[in-house]
Formats: sequence, C-alpha cells, structure tokens
Amino acid sequence: MSDLVTDNREQLQLADALTQHTNTLCSGLEDGTAEIFKRVTPTTAELLTWWFGAEMVAARPGLNFHPGQRQAILNTLVAHEVLDCTSVKALYQKIAPDALQTGHRLSEVSSDKHAHPKYCLKMATGTGKTWVLQALLVWQLLNKRAALEAGLDDPRFTRNFLIVAPGLIVYERLLEAFLGKEVQGRRDFASSDVARYAELFIPEPYREHVFGFVRGNTCPKAEIGLRTTGNGLLAICNWHLLSDAAEDDDTYEASPPGSLAEPKDVIAGLLPLQPGKAAGNSLDVLDRRHARGQVLDYLAGLDELMVFNDEAHHIHEFKREGEVTEVEWQKSLSLIAASKGRRFVQVDFSATPYNDVGSGKKKRKLYFPHIITDFDLKTAMAEGLVKSLVLDRRKELGALPLEFTAERDADGNPVLSEGQRIMLRAGLQKLRKLESDFAAIDPSRHPKMLVVCEDTKVSPLVTQFLSDEGLADDEVMTIDSGKKAELGEKSWIPIRERLFNLDAHATPRVVVSVLMLREGFDVNNICVIVPLRSSQAQILLEQTIGRGLRLMWRDPEYDDTKAENRALLKNGQEPNNLIDVLTIIEHPAFQAFYNELMLEGLAGTTGDDNDSTTTTGDMLAVGLREDHAQYDFAIPFILRDSDEWLEHQAPDVAELKPFTQFSLAQLKAMLGKGDVFNSQDLQSQTLFGDYRVDGAVMNVSGYNDLLGRLTRRIAQALSQPLPKGNKIAAHVAKPYLQVNTAELAGWIESYIEDQLFGEPFEPLVDENWRLLLLQPVLDHITRIFALALIEAEQTQSSGTLDVKHRYLSEVPRLMMREKHSQAVNKCIYERQGWSARHGGLEHSFIQWASSDASVAAFCKINENRHTFARLRYVRQDGLPAFYCPDFLVRTQDAIYLVETKAQKDVNHPDVRRKLKATQTWCERINALPAENRQTLPWFYVLLGESVFYEWKSKGASLDELLRFAKEQPIESAITSQSNLF
Repeated sequence: MSDLVTDNREQLQLADALTQHTNTLCSGLEDGTAEIFKRVTPTTAELLTWWFGAEMVAARPGLNFHPGQRQAILNTLVAHEVLDCTSVKALYQKIAPDALQTGHRLSEVSSDKHAHPKYCLKMATGTGKTWVLQALLVWQLLNKRAALEAGLDDPRFTRNFLIVAPGLIVYERLLEAFLGKEVQGRRDFASSDVARYAELFIPEPYREHVFGFVRGNTCPKAEIGLRTTGNGLLAICNWHLLSDAAEDDDTYEASPPGSLAEPKDVIAGLLPLQPGKAAGNSLDVLDRRHARGQVLDYLAGLDELMVFNDEAHHIHEFKREGEVTEVEWQKSLSLIAASKGRRFVQVDFSATPYNDVGSGKKKRKLYFPHIITDFDLKTAMAEGLVKSLVLDRRKELGALPLEFTAERDADGNPVLSEGQRIMLRAGLQKLRKLESDFAAIDPSRHPKMLVVCEDTKVSPLVTQFLSDEGLADDEVMTIDSGKKAELGEKSWIPIRERLFNLDAHATPRVVVSVLMLREGFDVNNICVIVPLRSSQAQILLEQTIGRGLRLMWRDPEYDDTKAENRALLKNGQEPNNLIDVLTIIEHPAFQAFYNELMLEGLAGTTGDDNDSTTTTGDMLAVGLREDHAQYDFAIPFILRDSDEWLEHQAPDVAELKPFTQFSLAQLKAMLGKGDVFNSQDLQSQTLFGDYRVDGAVMNVSGYNDLLGRLTRRIAQALSQPLPKGNKIAAHVAKPYLQVNTAELAGWIESYIEDQLFGEPFEPLVDENWRLLLLQPVLDHITRIFALALIEAEQTQSSGTLDVKHRYLSEVPRLMMREKHSQAVNKCIYERQGWSARHGGLEHSFIQWASSDASVAAFCKINENRHTFARLRYVRQDGLPAFYCPDFLVRTQDAIYLVETKAQKDVNHPDVRRKLKATQTWCERINALPAENRQTLPWFYVLLGESVFYEWKSKGASLDELLRFAKEQPIESAITSQSNLF
C-alpha cells in the first residue's frame, strides 16, 4: 500500500471504525434479528425493516438502496441515534479514540464548529446522495412525530430542515426532488422523488403524513422566514443566501497556502460599508445583505434544526499569511448553530470532502475530520454503479506540448491554442462515432459531449470553434455561471428546462460550461468530456469527470457486456465497447491524476477510432421477421369470468355480529388513557395507521374521513393478493371486491350506528367516533364485513366471459449480444439469445427447438421486455412474487410453457410452488373456448437438465419430451432423473 493511500486511510479512521461497529450491530438486519433493533426506537426499527428487510427488498426488485447508500444510512443512524453523540469529538471518543492522537485531529475536532452532531457522508458522484438525504429526512420526521405523540422531548430528532445547495443547478434539482418538476409555473408533486419512490422511502401508513409535510412545509429560498408553516420546516436554498455572493457566483475557490491577503478583504474587515457602487455598495448587494440578515435571524431563532449540505466541499477553511479563514456561509451556519447546542445537526454530502494542500511531490489530500462513511469512486466503478472511465490516447494528443497555457493574440485577447483545438476535434470525432453506433441499436439514446472551460472568456471561443466545425446553433449550449443574470429569470427558465431534459432530445449535442456544471448536473448521457483548463487541482478534476459518471444504459440486457468491460479494464485491456463508458479527451500533462485508477484496473485507454469497429461491441437490436405472425403467441388474459363476475346483495345489518369484546364503558376508559394503537388489515397485515386517541394529532380529521378510509381499507383487504388461478399480469385481473364503494360506506355506517355495539350508537355525540379508532373495534368491523361480503358474493352470479390477448410481437425489438445469440427459424424474432452466465441449457434448447420439425413455433420470453407474460405465485416465505417461464413452444397438438432448470434447482421449494401455480393457471386457460386459446390446450413443463440431455441424446423429438413431461404428476415431474427409456 502506497504512503499516499496509507495517509488517506489514517484520515478516514472514524469512517472505518464506525462502519465496522455498525456492521456488527446490523448483522441479521435482513431477517429482523440484528442487535440494532434493540438499540433504536420502534419507528426506526420499522423503517429499517421496510428499507432493508429481506422480504421487503425482494418485493421491490429494481427499487432498493445499493450497498453504498445502505452503509451511509446505517452509519448515520448508529452515530446519531444509537451512540447519541453530541459532538464530533464525542463520536471519536466512542468509536475511534486512537485517531485523536493523529496529527492535529484532537485540536481540530475540539473547535466550536464541531461542537454539535456533525456527519460527512463521502459518496461518489452518481451514486444517489439525494436518496440517502431523503431517507434520513424521513427517519428524523417520523421519529419526531412519534416522540411528540408520546409526549416526549427527544433532542435527537427534529422536523426542521434546511437543505443547502452549492449553486442554481443543484438548487433546482432539489426542488424537483421534493416538489416535482415545474410545468407552466406549477410544481407537479407526482413527479417528485418523494412521490415516485415512496414505495422505497416511506412505509405505507406514513405516506400521507410525509406527503403532507413536504407539500405544506417546503420553502424555496425566497420564502424562508416569510411563509407560515404548520408543523415544521423544509427550507431549500443555495449557499449564496447565506453569504454576500451573487446567485450567479459559483466560484468559491480557496487561495493557495501562504498567499497574501487581498487588500479589499482587509478593508472590508475594517470598513463594513464602503462608498461607491464599484466597491460592492450597489443596491443589489445591499438587498442581498438585508435578505440574508432576515433569513439568518429566522433560522437562528429556531429551537432545533438539521442542515443538509449538498456538495459540502464548498465548506472549508484556508490559510492566508498563517491565519485560518472560514468561507462566509460557514460563518452563517456557525451563527445559526450557536444557540441550539446538540439540537443543531449538520449532515454534509460530498464526493470530494477534502482540500488539496502542498505542492509538487508533497501535494496531498486533507480530508474533513467528520467523515463517517466512505463510498468512493473506485468502489462505485468496481460495482458498476457508475460509468467506467477511459482516456482517449490518440497520436495527435500524445504529440501535444506539455505546456498547457492559454494563447493570446497581438492585442492580448485569449485565443484557443492548437492543443485545445486538437482536443475538441478529437472529442467531436468520438461523439459522432458514438451517435452513429448508438442510433443503430437504440435511436432514443443521445450521447452528449461536455466541454469544461475554466474562464468565461474561453467558452465563446469554444462555441465559435464548434460552429466552424459544422455544428448548428441549436447543437451547442453554452452555460456560464453568469448565464441567468445575463438572460433574466423569464428567459432562463426554458434554457434550464432544456438543460435538465438533455437526455431526452437529440439537441444540443455539446454543452460548453465553465464552473456552473461542476455539481448537480444530473444528466445520464454525457459520454465524452473535454476538459480545457490549466488547473491541476485534483478536486476540480474529480468534479469534472463526475459530470459524466451517471449510467446511461441501465437496462438489464446490458449488464453482461458492462461486466465484461470492467473485467477487461481490470486486466489492463481496452474495453470491447463504450456502453456506459465515459471517454475523457485529456491532455497528457494531467494523466497523473488517472494513474491510480488505471493501476487498480478501474480506468483504461482507447486509441484512434476505426470505422471497422463499433462502440457498441457485439450488441444487436433484433427485430421481428417479416412473416412473424404465423409464429406469434397470443397469451389469454381473463378479465372477467362468467362464474366470477358477482353481484353483492346488501348485507342484513341486523344479522351481523355486534362487538362484544369490551363494553362501551370499557372502551371509553381505554380512550381516557391516551394510548396509541396500531391497527392492521385483516388479510394483508399492513398497518392501517397509528392513532393517538386522546385528542392529539390523528391521521383522520373526523368521522366522515374515518368512514372513507375504512371503506378503502376493507376494499383493499378483500382484493385478492393472488387472483384465482394465478392469472398472468395482475394489473389486468379483476378485483375481488366488485361493489360500489359509496354503497359499502353506507352499509358500514348503518352497521356502526345500529348494530356494532348491540345498541344505538351516535358517533358524532361527544366525538364517540374516536372509539372506532381502537384496534379491537377496527379489526372487528373489518372481519365482519369481509365475511358478510364474501357470503353475499357467493349467493349471486351474473355476467359473461371477457378475455383479452397479449401478443409477444407487441415487443418489436430485443437487445442481444451476438456471441450469446443465434439466428433461428420458427420464431417471431430473427435471433434468440441466452444468458452469458449459466446459459448453456437455454442455448441447447434454442438449438433443438429451431431445428426440430415437431416444433411449429417457439420463443424465449424476455422477462425485462415481455413484462405482461409473468405468472404470479406464492413463495415459500408466503410473499406473492412474479416469474417468467423460459420458453413458449407450440406443436401440432399443444402449447407449452417451458421452464428449464439446472438439476440442482429442480427440488427447490419455490420451483414446486411455481409448478403448482402454473399448472392451475393452465387448467383455467384450458377451460376457455378453443378460440380464446389459439385452439390448443396449454401445459406447463419443468425440464431438468439431466432429463433434457438424456432425451436429446437418444434421438427423441422435442414434442415427445414435452408430451412426456407434461403428463407427469407434480412430484414425478420434479424428481424425474434418467433411465426413462
């Protein structure tokens, strides 16, 4: 391990020690047995189960926290809630006391600015810091709510939040994350991250509360301190609001150590108000100072506050003439924190939480002392969570002079150097190649090039050069830090929307920026970066490449080829393609920055482009064959069955059982204790909601609201978790309860008032309706009506058969790899593919089906594209799940759903469950009229590897094997091995 790496790890001892401690506490987290459940509040325990429990994770495929996000969340929870540390020093003393003896760490963490809970989450760009922020906010909000409802004052939790962005781009992104995209001047909350990913962030019983909090308490920067909020605060601003800087100033840079103080800074310290507009005494500056003072006074006056600093490397201190100086807005945070003590909590997010110090061989990173988790770029690259990285090594780039300085003409004006022109042409050549190759496999993917300039005087020169190279005006977008001020708010809005939606459109093709897009530029399609700058500061380099790291090709079809690229890079070889590979057109003078990544196999190089090679490797877009109709499969969907379309008679309320577990007097006594009850649905066992019934805050506003919620809950509880017969595609299956909800609400109301307690009951007198919130009462109402409606359903039937068909050809194109696919006959697609890993059995099946005369048509079901061809079954753990059979095969006599399995897997309990569920589905399909099932019977076949190869080797036809396998009883089908002849 190099001295540099050793030094870095010594600075990150707190993160390493806390991670080890957290992982010990969280051993068994997935199955609910971890020690941490005993150390946290019930609310946190519920959140941990929702976020990380095995069953919940399995129920949300594709929508879960990745390991880096998981560690960041858990480390923060442990540091703040479990260890209950009130300062950075206290956290070191509990977790990493030896680290306090390293360098000046003890004196550093003993300073006033670290005298409150303060955590820095080091997470690589593109790895989802915003999701972690939102999860932590939900954790704080729900715990504060629970504490207040229990009459407790827990200083660890708050419902006052301030989110600080480093600039306008991140600020707008955060507003979208919480309030949604702005459409014609209005925010669409449904498009917000909070709403779109609520299934991950928020357990169902709390969603309405969290949604209400976010919508009712979020204040953009102009409303902080002015807007009245009811039960907390969620303020979002950029750092400019906490300083004297103008909004378009995104260039807070530290001066080199040892540099002389600027005279104007000395004067500013002596004379707070200087004469003359040029001296910073314009009305705009004075207005900003006045607004800043009002906001600071308001925030300082709050009893408690949690601050989230996005891209927190903007908060740092630097030295001038040996004096330590804090940036202005860090002073503002210190002012806000001064009166709050431990009730001021600071959570910093940054991919680069360090300062560059020293120069030459002595240059090194000085990390922030409060880093508690470390998910760095190397780890993110190795796990495929961001793009891989390659340097473009062209002959003309290698020949550039090592001096990389701006040139000036005879009048002293800057001009592009020849080296910069060569780099720009190299970037354009790479972009054009990517555009051509990507369009061949997916015309909706639009790769982009980002040119990063350091000086606003250079960006117009770049724009003009690109125009001279043939790019149209709409193909180049220039975004300088002063762009908004130059255009004005009204003209800036369409440019901002165009910038944020860059991925969806073919133009612009190139974005030219100075420093404005260093952070928060959440675009996936940046594939080429040309960094034109003279600075060798590593933090600037990391921020620059960070703009292009977000994944562009997230579909599962590309996972194999991306994994192969990572393996090639690790072995020091060029990648086979540029699918999710970021190309840096880098000057040779700055290659030292990438050497560490290259040595660890996380970055590579590419040479000159060749017309005979493709940037998409062996990826193929496989379409339908011209005569595909004769090979198509029509999958029946039973929307409504003649023997299942049922009418519900109104239940006889007088015949329904009353509630006898407690008397009315006993229930009222329970109300008087102010207990909190958690109610659960009868069948689904999901929380109905928690209520404090002593007059405090409730989830219902009154009796009518309760009736509405109860009606919806009963309707949901009676919706079949698995439709009868395990119909394909639950989203088109009929709901179990087909009754007008208004009628149901009326029946429930009649039951409550006339029969529930065996005597007349008036809910609105003395707020008696609150008795209905008690868990035993809610359970009784739900159970009684479930039984009553089922009985009513069984007495009436009417309606006609309604069947819909979905065709495999509705998916006109599939992505495949050439080396893991082959041309086939008798299939709607021209080729069929198989998995790159353990796909041998599928490959053999495709070969046999394509060449066997007994097969009339076949197709491999693509589980990512043929999403409608999914079967539902109940897993061994009791949770409903989906799965796709491997193949559909049609012979002269039948249609088969075929599942191929390795021999070791055929006896797995879930395989048995799939078999039973699918056979039941086939029985229902076969009961349909022949015209609704392509005139053939449908069967399910489970093929073990041994059985498959034995029949194939003995010259049997595939039709013979399928007919034999479908006739076997369930147990026999699973256990059949060999010696079948």
